[in-house]
Amino acid sequence: MNEQYSPTGFKVLPTVVKNLLIINALMFLATFTFQRFNIDLSNILGLHFFKASDFRIYQFVTYMFMHANFGHLFFNMFALWMFGNTLENIWGSKRFLLFYMVCGIGAGLCQELVQYIQYATSLSQYGTVNLGGQIVTMDAYLNMMNTVGASGAIYGLLLAFGMMFPDSRIYLYFLLPIKAKWFVIAYAVIELITGLTGFDNVAHFAHLGGMLFGLLLILYWRKNPAGPNKNFRKLKDIFQSWKQRSRTKYTPYTEVKDEVPRSDEEYNYQRAQKERDVDAILDKVAKNGYDSLTDEEKEFLFKNSK
Repeated sequence: MNEQYSPTGFKVLPTVVKNLLIINALMFLATFTFQRFNIDLSNILGLHFFKASDFRIYQFVTYMFMHANFGHLFFNMFALWMFGNTLENIWGSKRFLLFYMVCGIGAGLCQELVQYIQYATSLSQYGTVNLGGQIVTMDAYLNMMNTVGASGAIYGLLLAFGMMFPDSRIYLYFLLPIKAKWFVIAYAVIELITGLTGFDNVAHFAHLGGMLFGLLLILYWRKNPAGPNKNFRKLKDIFQSWKQRSRTKYTPYTEVKDEVPRSDEEYNYQRAQKERDVDAILDKVAKNGYDSLTDEEKEFLFKNSK
């Protein structure tokens, strides 16, 4: 199947976003299918409090693919499609998937921390809990603290979109235009206030945790745009450039990029130049936003991200 591209050069549905949509939809269907056999996937794969008997370490990943109801699934997947498409096209699939998983796992860690604070300050001294007149054991109560949903990872995507495209307009409820930066700030404030004062059974601090871990990862990438192998890549590029130039004189890459290389060495040199150009453009996007690119830079990025 051929991939479809928008008029701007973006993939209409890039690989990771497409697969995340499919996996979440399949897991939602599986939840109801397994219920017919008295198997509760939400209980098995949802994220339990770490002191509960039902807690398993893999739940930090699996909880992101479970949803409480169709509305929960729909709005998370709509936001994934809305913000994830742009981010994956700009970052590439590997970096986008890493960001999504870090935000989701980070959201789970923050939720566990908040639950531990609640447990340590008000619950740990009791052996049982009164739930509307029904007395349950502490372990049974802790097992009820079950978090599901991709919202933590989605809030990380929302933060990333707001940081990269702060002046882009988002239509609130499909009607009211608001700049992305104000949209992100408003949502963060609402989540914080609701998390501190609300009793609505929503993991607000998981949402904030996704945004926090997303922020930390973006700030890290801005300081280390080439990742952990930055220094190695610099030395490799310097050595390769010196090696190529010591053998023959090359025309600058921008003048030969559409020509067919005459040798393996020439091909490797051109590919290294192209990688440096792409890295430079991505660094510019990370620092100043996508709108700061020239038309030539946008065209070059689209062409070399396919």
